[in-house]
Amino acid sequence: MLTLVGKTRLVMAKAKLKGLVDDELLRILDANMDEAPARRRTREAFKEIQLGIDHILFKTPSDGLKMKELYEVNSRGLEIFSKSWIPEISQLKAVVCFCHGYGDTCTFFFEGIARKFAQCGYGVFALDYPGFGLSEGLHGYIPSFDKLVDDVIEHYSKVKDNPEFSGLPSFLFGESLGGAVALKVHLKQPDAWDGAILVAPMCKIADDMVPPLIVTKLLIGVANVLPKQKLVPQKNLADAAFRDLKNRELTAYNVISYKDKPRLWSALEMLRTTQEIERRLEEVSLPLLILHGEADIVTDPSVSKALYDKARTSDKKLKLYKDAFHSLLEGEPDETIVQALDDIISWLDEHSRKSDTS
Repeated sequence: MLTLVGKTRLVMAKAKLKGLVDDELLRILDANMDEAPARRRTREAFKEIQLGIDHILFKTPSDGLKMKELYEVNSRGLEIFSKSWIPEISQLKAVVCFCHGYGDTCTFFFEGIARKFAQCGYGVFALDYPGFGLSEGLHGYIPSFDKLVDDVIEHYSKVKDNPEFSGLPSFLFGESLGGAVALKVHLKQPDAWDGAILVAPMCKIADDMVPPLIVTKLLIGVANVLPKQKLVPQKNLADAAFRDLKNRELTAYNVISYKDKPRLWSALEMLRTTQEIERRLEEVSLPLLILHGEADIVTDPSVSKALYDKARTSDKKLKLYKDAFHSLLEGEPDETIVQALDDIISWLDEHSRKSDTS
């Protein structure tokens, strides 16, 4: 069930869409999205509308791309949604495996990012974590961050073992919470990847986004009794993450994202994970490209700087973007989005060639 905050954000989202979509679609948004079937129905109803919105990411053509959506039951018995974007060319440069952010899905803004990478010669793969997007599980609930990471490893190991892709360089690409997922994947598989691109990685949640210490301690105690309850105070992430006002309004079309207060155990798992990653920055040994907006108030840019300083690898690059907020590839003015995507593709091109010759 939605909390008052969740209902308020739903009402706001519907208000932004009123007049842009018909009443039948607006009624679909009233569904309880706690379980995957409702999220899948909603996404199916809005899919074509999403692809037509006025955002630079959705202007990348899909010509010459093979796109495939799949539902597969994993070893934990959970039905996982995944998608791939493969260019119809004779030789791929590399495989890029995406880890999405908190509350998100690989079916909205990432659609445009994936098309851009695929048009540049990369095989792109993505999945929705259990409990997020189109995958099975209670919406927004992370009972174990480690098991979530294991689910990601299981899925991408199958991709990389496919004879079609097994000889190619492989790169992790994580945004926000997905940056933490990517780092945890690397720490569990230190020699399995040729590099990682981390956009505003959640190595530490910014102090402004964390409740006061006394509230945090109280919530930890309650989490042991009511782990699935939505009680963690949180600012509006779209306001905090999107600098460009037009792009901020378009988040209303991300109809299956989790917009309510974080569930208690999910918040606790994310907090523990960021604390672990902060302690283990020196163990990061793969080639790194880190991108972060200097004005990010969701994840702390200073920890990206610490990751750059402390990571064991000598092959590392940190790109900071003046005045940019958290959603660097989705929420900035077009010129910043284009620059960040170009920076990523240039790095991938360079490191794909390096991997081919090593």
